[in-house]
Amino acid sequence: MNRVHYNISGLQNPQMKTQVENALGKLNGVQMVNVDLQRGTIEVGYNKFTIESEIKHCIQHAGFEVE
Repeated sequence: MNRVHYNISGLQNPQMKTQVENALGKLNGVQMVNVDLQRGTIEVGYNKFTIESEIKHCIQHAGFEVE
């Protein structure tokens, strides 16, 4: 499993955490999503069917800025 880690701005509450987790969970090949509100980070585990740029786009489409 591949992993990618992003610093995210705009993660402010549990509802936003759930929103981005649900969005990423819908991507084909995403196997794990860890969101840390205190640090403002997201870690995503994915397999070969997912392209890293799709993960980043999904986070941005959910309304968050990838730093």
